[in-house]
Amino acid sequence: MKQTTFEEFVDLTRRGTFVPIVREIMADLLTPVSAFLKIAEHSDYAFLFESVEGGEQVARYSFLGKDPFLVLRAREGKTGIDRSGMTTETEEAFVPVLRRLMAEFQSPFVPGLPRFTGGAVGFIGYDAAAVFEPALQDAWRKAAWAGQPGSGEDDAGFMLFDTVLAFDHVKHRILVIANARVTADEDLGALYQFACAKIDFLERELERGLSRPEPNVSAEPAVWSNQTKEAYEAGVREIKEHIAAGDIYQAVLSQRFEADVTADPFTVYRALRHVNPSPYMYFMRMGKLAIVGSSPEMLVRVEGRRVETHPIAGTRPRGATEDEDLRLAEELKRNEKERAEHVMLVDLGRNDLGRVCDFGTVRVPQYMALERYSHVMHLVSTVDGRLAEANDHLDALVACFPAGTVSGAPKIRAMQLLSRLEPTRRDIYAGAVGYIDFAG
Repeated sequence: MKQTTFEEFVDLTRRGTFVPIVREIMADLLTPVSAFLKIAEHSDYAFLFESVEGGEQVARYSFLGKDPFLVLRAREGKTGIDRSGMTTETEEAFVPVLRRLMAEFQSPFVPGLPRFTGGAVGFIGYDAAAVFEPALQDAWRKAAWAGQPGSGEDDAGFMLFDTVLAFDHVKHRILVIANARVTADEDLGALYQFACAKIDFLERELERGLSRPEPNVSAEPAVWSNQTKEAYEAGVREIKEHIAAGDIYQAVLSQRFEADVTADPFTVYRALRHVNPSPYMYFMRMGKLAIVGSSPEMLVRVEGRRVETHPIAGTRPRGATEDEDLRLAEELKRNEKERAEHVMLVDLGRNDLGRVCDFGTVRVPQYMALERYSHVMHLVSTVDGRLAEANDHLDALVACFPAGTVSGAPKIRAMQLLSRLEPTRRDIYAGAVGYIDFAG
């Protein structure tokens, strides 16, 4: 068992105020799901981010955590902060508030540790785009759903964690990470011992038995849409008219499906990861709200000054045989419509990154690569650039939000049109879920 020594901890305190103490334990008898059930099943605020399939760069780590020390919520132009049992509220937008909060906790970069060792975990709903883009605010006021009662969901929400577990699927180990918040007058020895005690507690939790029954999700619930088939098809026809007129290149019309279910949210997550394993799977619980999802697509990643996004467009099902799979792959790569859609989204990604990157640094190092997943195959590109010194990771997130694959191109004009055609807010759907590490 390896652990950050006190001497190493003291050295790290010279480079940051939020310092990770790490203990490595064996993971041969644990999975991320079983660990979550042991540690966080009954926590009101918790998360599990898994990579169920993908290469080492995508699927090496899964992360989980519970009981954040701070919760940020944004709704209807106001931002609330819950910290140490106290709630404060401001009319300031949530992005600058989150930026200031993150600046309070400067974590040193430690080579060999995963991308996430503590920080903010949360979501931004699709409708929050109007907070970032003034050109959408008038469209939102005139939207088909304007004036309707809201769903009650937050526009955005983030939880700040100082303790996380990272599953390393390559080395078959768990890194239990507890961060110590260092101030000038703190006793470093006491801080180190307190962090070690938190790790001890989590390790004991991981060792306990698990008696949870197998999930039962066999029932078929009734499912209903927020619009009729005729209304949806009329929306498609209107979009095609705008494309023919040169107003837009594409728009992604959506509809909401709802169902009453008796299964608890984590059971739904377990079923989803079984039927649709993906590189990015997520479960988040924030009070009464639970978010469950599975996606092959990364919206944006910032490491140091490097920013990258991965447009995905072009899809075929997996073949029942190897020969059929190869045939479908060749058909996808040659399909004129799929390639044209992909080109549009790559151009959109270049434009998005161009807003926050140094001039001349945006490039496409991977173009129309074929990636296979459990049920489908996609054409995937990588667009990257060097983040300008005047911008940070939140600026990059805002520039790329929301993904072109769920909005359209040009993005703002497509979203303005969609707001007239869709009868209800999208809320969390088509937004973003992810994490921001305290080390940047």
